[in-house]
Amino acid sequence: MTRADLKGKYLGAMVGSALGDAIGELAFIYPGRKDLCAILNRIEKLVYTDDTAMAIGLAESILEKRAIDSQHLGDTFNRNFHCEPWRGYASGPPTIFSMVRCYGISYVEAAKSLFGGSGSIGNGAAMRITPVGLFFHNSEHLYEAACASAEVTHAHPVGMDGAAVQALAIAQGLKLDPGKEFPLERFIQGLIAFARTPEIREKMKLVQALIVEDVSPSIAADRLGGSVAVDESMPFAIYSFLRYPKSFEDSLFCAVLNGGDRDTLGTMAGAISGAYLGIEAIPASWYHKLENRTTIENLASSLAELSVC
Repeated sequence: MTRADLKGKYLGAMVGSALGDAIGELAFIYPGRKDLCAILNRIEKLVYTDDTAMAIGLAESILEKRAIDSQHLGDTFNRNFHCEPWRGYASGPPTIFSMVRCYGISYVEAAKSLFGGSGSIGNGAAMRITPVGLFFHNSEHLYEAACASAEVTHAHPVGMDGAAVQALAIAQGLKLDPGKEFPLERFIQGLIAFARTPEIREKMKLVQALIVEDVSPSIAADRLGGSVAVDESMPFAIYSFLRYPKSFEDSLFCAVLNGGDRDTLGTMAGAISGAYLGIEAIPASWYHKLENRTTIENLASSLAELSVC
């Protein structure tokens, strides 16, 4: 793979994730493909949510520290939240930011105290994980890096494990040649082996069975789930990619048009598809409407230059 090809895949992952976020947010209002396509043709700007805002913060922190530094990452998230609190953040991050400010504890300590001391099992760490999957795509420490980025806000073992498996899906997509036959068995087996919690591992096995048995997206969504819990939404995002690995558009529509946490489902599916297919596979009409696209592209390009090789 040439360096230009690799950069195109970094761009595809970051832009694809942001577009999945923005289009998934629209799908809450336009839950049918025809209506969603119509609004995508009419709308002038595709506006992303906290999913992409936090991915931007994660990329910024990685580029500055050349690693995952939990304190710096938490400070970056905190700063960006206060600049744009209207992005649609769930209650977890601002609660953590407030605890850090009021009690002088670390972000990780605050995150571990949530939900009765179990930490969050939500998909918030997985939704923003794209920069980790890219920067550490060839590192033997990908799992640890993903967990370190997650535990700043999502300290539950399943929350961290789901983020790590999503990071690996992006990393695997990055390394595959879309001009060749897609290695379905190798791809999904890699995810199953990588998972460290039974909840995520069993859902990856179920994804494999649903794809092999050619189960329809609507039924797969019912069986996998699509809620804000990472062991539901992340597996369906991966199913959506595996269902349509050669089409960014079809993969994304599968993710966002079957209920559930649509913007985050789109974010995760868009990241994997973009990493695999590259920026050229993303519809130009969507690409040119993405809010803050230049910043997102610059972050992707910088990650490509500095990532672990």
